Amino acid sequence: MVQSAGKVVARMDYRVEHDSMGEVKVPADRLWAAQTQRSHENFEIGVGIETMPREITHAFGILKKAAALANHELRPEKMTEEKLCAITKACDEVIGGKLNDHFPLVVWQTGSGTQSNMNANEVIANRAIELLGGTKGDYALVHPNDHVNCGQSTNDVIPTAGKLTTLRLLEGLRKELITLQKAFDSKAKAFDGIIKMGRTQMQDAVPVRLGQEFMAYADSVKRSIRRMDIAAQEMKTLNMGGTAIGTGINADRTYFKNIVPILCEVSGMDFQQADDLIDATMHLDPFAAVSGAVKACAVTLSKISNDLRLMSSGPRTGFGEINLPAKQNGSSIMPGKVNPVIPEVVNQAAFFVIGNDMTITMAAEAGQLELNAFEPIIFHCLFQSIDTLTHAVHTLTENCVVGITANAERCRSLLESSVGTITALVPYIGYQHAADIAKRAIHSGVPVRKLILEEKLLSEEELNKALDPISLTHPGIPGSELQK
Repeated sequence: MVQSAGKVVARMDYRVEHDSMGEVKVPADRLWAAQTQRSHENFEIGVGIETMPREITHAFGILKKAAALANHELRPEKMTEEKLCAITKACDEVIGGKLNDHFPLVVWQTGSGTQSNMNANEVIANRAIELLGGTKGDYALVHPNDHVNCGQSTNDVIPTAGKLTTLRLLEGLRKELITLQKAFDSKAKAFDGIIKMGRTQMQDAVPVRLGQEFMAYADSVKRSIRRMDIAAQEMKTLNMGGTAIGTGINADRTYFKNIVPILCEVSGMDFQQADDLIDATMHLDPFAAVSGAVKACAVTLSKISNDLRLMSSGPRTGFGEINLPAKQNGSSIMPGKVNPVIPEVVNQAAFFVIGNDMTITMAAEAGQLELNAFEPIIFHCLFQSIDTLTHAVHTLTENCVVGITANAERCRSLLESSVGTITALVPYIGYQHAADIAKRAIHSGVPVRKLILEEKLLSEEELNKALDPISLTHPGIPGSELQK
């Protein structure tokens, strides 16, 4: 108590909450309660930096709203209309991000995310109490466990929230990948008439159209989308209703039957209840599958970024076949140097995703018997991977691919000076003779064409047909009519 202006004024910066372990002091203006506070004090790793992703917090709001509706249908005398309205309004505020400040917990927690589930239960309960005109902590009005968490367990809430969040994040990544695919498609059409030297193991191979290379990039992105779509299907099978270990203990049969259909209505998404809820509770391989698909996409994008860096290398002493948009100065000491900064940042994003996938793999494998306790780190890494790759793809598309131009003359020059075209002459002069010509061309610097003509192995007309640039980039034997 403090004395002020002749009056005694009550002042309290905290309220006392209770749980099975005893009393806990909770900041008076916070909506969370005992379990959240204990977790907040126990797990200091990543405080202020690595809080549970907001996306999964919002997913909690969707799940708790669906559960309240299911429980109201089941027991309107317990989940009264008044309680239902207050709880669903509180859930809507969670979904809308209005209560984000009341979810302080970090990723680094255990119990498969029990503390985060209780954080949601406590916040929703206390906010509903306020809406009913009560005081925070008056759980006779709305109880975190008996009302908000009724029919649920952390062990079906957390994986369901993770799946819902994963699907929503994948939608954003999918849109960006489609845009990137279209950008590569556009460049493939624009560059289709440009012939260049193809390379294997960084050595001259056979000719290829620059447009073919970019079409291959477009097709690889398309394949990544398909792969993620397949993995995402496993995210639509839920263990909601399975409660603690999948047996459905304390979940009324009507609630058990209705919770997933109601969740579909609330979320606007298409879910189904797993046929084997014990399996769906104990195993987290669906998250590993999604992570694997995201990682595979990152690997592909990193390889493409490597190619773009190589093809644009120079400007005078490298390949110089394409030009990347100049985005910023590349050196603090070398004037005029411009580096391939966008492909390089995509490379780094890919390395990050690949590392996260290893963490997810180890965590998914580390489950024991009926439960995996490592869902928080799986979600942390998976959500980071999807979000990081989404932004990386956007950056690659908008700041690089759409602005790429081709150096057709440089491509032609490198093609004409290469010995790789000799491969097309093997059907006419034989492998050994072609190998001898190639060796002489490399050592003497004399073009293959000139050596062929000097030895009168083919006429100029025959050679022109056999080495027709466009024919060299299609299936078949270039100039095959010569053999008839």
